[in-house]
Amino acid sequence: MGATSSDELAPLTAAGEQFVDAARQSVPVLRDNAEAADRDGVMNPENFETLVRTGFSSAFVPASLGGFGLQSVHDWLVGIATLATGDGSTAIAINMHLGVTRGMADAWYQAERAGRSTDRPAAPLRAVVDGKMLICATATERGTDNLHPMTTATRTETGWRINGHKMFVTMSPIATHLAMNLRMQDDEGDHLATTMLPIDTAGIEPQNDWDALGMRGSGSQSVKLNDVEVAPSAVRRLGPWGRWSIGSLVSRTLGNLTLVGAFFGIAQHARAIALDAAANQKRLGESVADSPGFQQTAGELEIEYRRCRATLLQAGRDVDDWLNAAKSTPPTIESAHQLMQSYQAAKWTVNRGAIAIVDQALDLAGGGGFMTANPLSRLYRDVRAGPFMQPHAATDIRRYVGQVALEKYPEA
Repeated sequence: MGATSSDELAPLTAAGEQFVDAARQSVPVLRDNAEAADRDGVMNPENFETLVRTGFSSAFVPASLGGFGLQSVHDWLVGIATLATGDGSTAIAINMHLGVTRGMADAWYQAERAGRSTDRPAAPLRAVVDGKMLICATATERGTDNLHPMTTATRTETGWRINGHKMFVTMSPIATHLAMNLRMQDDEGDHLATTMLPIDTAGIEPQNDWDALGMRGSGSQSVKLNDVEVAPSAVRRLGPWGRWSIGSLVSRTLGNLTLVGAFFGIAQHARAIALDAAANQKRLGESVADSPGFQQTAGELEIEYRRCRATLLQAGRDVDDWLNAAKSTPPTIESAHQLMQSYQAAKWTVNRGAIAIVDQALDLAGGGGFMTANPLSRLYRDVRAGPFMQPHAATDIRRYVGQVALEKYPEA
C-alpha cells in the first residue's frame, strides 16, 4: 500500500529528466536536515551544497557551460515539486535562484542567436555552475504589491541610490547576490525596474528577523536598503511602475507558477506518509485500512491529489505552449493576461487542495501525526504558506480570474 512510482510527476524533456533526477538525489539529504532546520528556524547550508553538487541549482545554464540546458517550465515545476517532497523550505528558496538564472541563461541564448559574443553573459552562469553564485530574490514589501514596489532607485551623478525595505527575502542568509524589483525614478517619471547586487554591498542590511509558523528553514528574513549606491548599468528598466505590461505578466507567471509546485510536493509527501502508515496501523487487532471511514477519507484525499496534479501539470504545459508560440507571433497584453489567469487558477486550486490533502493525511495518521517528531506536523504548517505567495493574494485571485474571463483586463 502507499504511493507508487506511477504517481510521480514526469518531465517531458531530456534536460527535465536530468533536473528531476538531481532533485531525487537531493531529497534524502533534505529530509535528514528538515527537522533541525524547522526547530531552530535556520537554513542548512548542506542542502544547498547538495543542490550545487547534483547540478540542480545550475539547471538553466546552457549545457555547453556545464548546466542541463533546462528550458521547459513544465519540467521546472516538476523538479521543484519533487524537491519539495524532501523539504518545502529549501524548494521555495532555490526556486528564487532558478528564476533569476533562467533569465541569465536567456540573455546568453539571445546573444548566441544574434551572433554576438557570449563571453559577458557566460561569466555569471559559470559562477552558478561552480557554486560561487547563489541568488536570493524578492518582490515583496509591506503594504503594497508586486506592481507598486516602494523600494526606490533615484538617479545620482554617479549612478543610482537605492532605499527601501524588502520582506520575505528567501535564502538571503546564505546567498551571494540579491535580485529585486524597484521603483526607478528619473526625469521621465516612475518605472518598474530590477537590479541584482552582491549581498555584501554597502547599505544592504539583513534584519535576521525570520520567525514564522512554517517554512522556518527558508531564511525568509527582511532586508533594509539604506543609501545603496550602484552604477548606472546596475538598474534595468522593465516597464511602467504600477501598470501591467507583457513583460511583467510573463515574468510574474514564470517565477511563481513553479512555487505552486513546491506546495504540491509538500502535499505529495504528506499523502505518501499517510498511505504508507495505513499498511502498519491496527485498531483492536484489525487493519485501519479496512475501516469504511478510513477508506472514504483516503478516497477524498486521492481525488483532491489527482485534481491538483492534473491542474498543475496542465498549467506547466500551457506556459510552455505560450512561450513557444511567442517566438513566432508577438504576444499581446491580452494573451499575457490569459497566461497569468491560467497560473492564478492553478494557484488557487493547488494551494487550497494541498492544504486539504495535508489535513486529510493528518486525519488518516491519527494522533501520532500531531506530534512534533512526525513530519506531518511540519508539513501542516509549511503548506499553509501557499496562499500568501504573490501575485495575487488569496483575497484577490478570484476577482482577477473573473476580470480576464470577462475580458475586462486590469491595467494595474
